[in-house]
Amino acid sequence: MTPVRTRSRIAAAAFLGASSMLLIAACGGGSTPDKDAAPTIDFHQTAGPTPGFPGHGMTGMAPPAATAAAQAPSGAASPSAAPTAANAVNIQNFAFAPAKLTVPAGTTVTWTNKDEEPHTVAANDASFHSPGMGTNATYTFTFTKPGTYEYICTIHPFMHGTVVVTK
Repeated sequence: MTPVRTRSRIAAAAFLGASSMLLIAACGGGSTPDKDAAPTIDFHQTAGPTPGFPGHGMTGMAPPAATAAAQAPSGAASPSAAPTAANAVNIQNFAFAPAKLTVPAGTTVTWTNKDEEPHTVAANDASFHSPGMGTNATYTFTFTKPGTYEYICTIHPFMHGTVVVTK
């Protein structure tokens, strides 16, 4: 064999060996994961923004005037509205609390985002829909008609809530 061919084979073998070692190291050193261990998700404060969501990190962001005008007149977003306990829903730990709220007709309900991630409040029947809310932002809606209003966060559709409006 010629010296050039031998060096090429040695270089290729070294490359494959180094690549294999990196692959094993990246996979945890070749250890087998515990089959019975439950997967975990960590939503700590250093989590990044939701991809494709404009305005993340804008604390208490309110919609531009054009967006506010396009909303139903009874719904509004505000960074400073202070809800009373009887008509307040907190958004915290990726859940609406309380998940079910009962109020009389004519009540204004205020949702406050206590999470570090943005959220929305959107009725399944399209009767109300908030803009994206950053941390500590609020959204209010006045319920004028009795009924059951189910809603979700459109960014995190596993989040569900219900407002029951009585006469």
